[in-house]
Amino acid sequence: MSGSSTAFAPARLEEGLARLGYSAFRPGQQQAIETLLAGGRLLYVAPTGGGKSLCYQLPAALLPGTSVVISPLVALMHDQVAALQERGVAATFLASTLDASEVRARMRGVANGEYELLYVAPERLAFPGFRSLLADLSCPLVAVDEAHCISEWGHDFRPDYLAIGDVVASLPQVRVLACTATATPVVRDEILLRLGLPADTPQIVFGFARPNLVLRTAEVSGARDRARRVDELLDEALGGPSVPRPGAAIVYAATRKSAEQESERLAKLGWRVDCYHAGRSPAQRERTLKGFRRGALAVVVATNAFGMGIDRADVRAVIHLAPPGSIEAYYQEVGRAGRDGEIAFGLMLVSARDFALRRSLLRNDGGRPVDPAVAEHKWQLFLELMRWSDGGSCRHDAILRYFGDEAETLGGCGRCDACQRLGAGEDDPDEVTLIVRKALSAVARVRGRFGVGVVVHLLVGKRDERLQRSGLDATPTFGALADRSPEWLTRLVRRCMTAGWIDVSDEERPTVSLTRAGWAVMKAELPARLVLPPATDSPAVSSRAPKNHQVVAEDDLDVVGQRLFAALRQRRADLAREAAVPAYVVASDRSLREMATLRPRDRESLLLVHGIGPTKVERYGQAWLEIVAAESGA
Repeated sequence: MSGSSTAFAPARLEEGLARLGYSAFRPGQQQAIETLLAGGRLLYVAPTGGGKSLCYQLPAALLPGTSVVISPLVALMHDQVAALQERGVAATFLASTLDASEVRARMRGVANGEYELLYVAPERLAFPGFRSLLADLSCPLVAVDEAHCISEWGHDFRPDYLAIGDVVASLPQVRVLACTATATPVVRDEILLRLGLPADTPQIVFGFARPNLVLRTAEVSGARDRARRVDELLDEALGGPSVPRPGAAIVYAATRKSAEQESERLAKLGWRVDCYHAGRSPAQRERTLKGFRRGALAVVVATNAFGMGIDRADVRAVIHLAPPGSIEAYYQEVGRAGRDGEIAFGLMLVSARDFALRRSLLRNDGGRPVDPAVAEHKWQLFLELMRWSDGGSCRHDAILRYFGDEAETLGGCGRCDACQRLGAGEDDPDEVTLIVRKALSAVARVRGRFGVGVVVHLLVGKRDERLQRSGLDATPTFGALADRSPEWLTRLVRRCMTAGWIDVSDEERPTVSLTRAGWAVMKAELPARLVLPPATDSPAVSSRAPKNHQVVAEDDLDVVGQRLFAALRQRRADLAREAAVPAYVVASDRSLREMATLRPRDRESLLLVHGIGPTKVERYGQAWLEIVAAESGA
């Protein structure tokens, strides 16, 4: 499974570091390299720009033979190979961008042992000729970059990655390094499973804390409001189009059309701006990339096709015109701001249309058949992002907990909009409970027949034919929250959705109903932990952090809960291996966290946990209950 234990004296590591052109290790790098060399396997999770490439380049420079790096980023391969060659490291790459004769020439060189480092795109693994070459190669290390792409349940699954496990299995003595910038605990478990690595493979999660990023979200009512928000942040971050300060901004759009439209709008305002998406010609895309890298452009408006492998340190703002599909996708994209450590801004704009649009996109994946289980999982990933967007605690701490990086939580960054709101005073818990239970009661009364609009009309007491026909206008819930505006109630219902209390159907005209947890909250069997929507739009947030500002996250686990969560995760990995399914099929991280919080004692109480229905209770319930009893001292 892994290579023999190898230890290198610190002096050798320093020599290798100097050979690669570096004077010192970044935080986490030396620990990762020493762990890999000593134990032969490692899963290393660090944010984009965190220096993961050194963790395979340095061992490759020290170990005899030809190390193999599997990466989907052809542009990154090209740049890294060129940089290594300049420093005297023999490196090359194989990708579809090369013509056949060049590929053959490079493969001959690999077979002759001319290279220390070989980069390959994952689709190359399907070629019998390459697999034969690999079998005869003296290969001390296989490094899997962007390793989250092997997870069928992740946000960026690539089928070609599934062949990597066979490659690792065919080289039983090879060292294996899996690197990624976006892997939650459940995705990390699946990476190990798919690569055939044992569950006790060391995992180093490091460097996710980015307190220099001022993270914000804002709800917008339409195109004019969205444009105003974008313009205000660009002015704040870059100083305006007429006298811009140094730096750049990236504006992410959900569609090619909206990217083109926003680019044209900003150009009319005087910004040095260009557009980037997969529908543009290769020459146009290359022009935009060069302009961005060289500083000729102040703003790039793009779809998510832009950014992978782009390394510009002075990006001062990343703006999302609409939410992406998951927290993983969001943090990877917003993480392209502020890599120089200076203050930078991340703004995600949210509108009332986002839920229905995301459901539609998941139901109609470009006309291709959609696996219902995968669609539902992706819907849950989106809900996690929207739950984060609503923000009941420090945005940074919430992201760190999501990725399982508890050690770096900040206790409140003091800069994000959630910290600013919480610092100004929290909602009265009794008022929150009363309002939430009234809202959930309205959803219960529509019984899955109507959508959000009818629920809002019921709560505000508005005349509606549908309410009259169904007799709902004669119930106590009619007008129960008449003192609130329809817009405020719409936001409240959406926050209840992201809390997991209200479900949305995937029909063409979505309807709403209570989840099992929603019923429990409505009946006061579970607490209504929720930050109410603001009565008015929040003012612009200062980038200065208040001194000594501390925020305690509402879902922090105590010591017993943290221990229980870790034990539940380990048991989930075992169950997934036994059933030969991804870990998420067994239970999500959110489910395990709720178990660690609620600590259920019987099967009935297990059913109150998000995502745990009768089938999962029947299949895995006893295993969960045994872990809860053992770890919580019952």
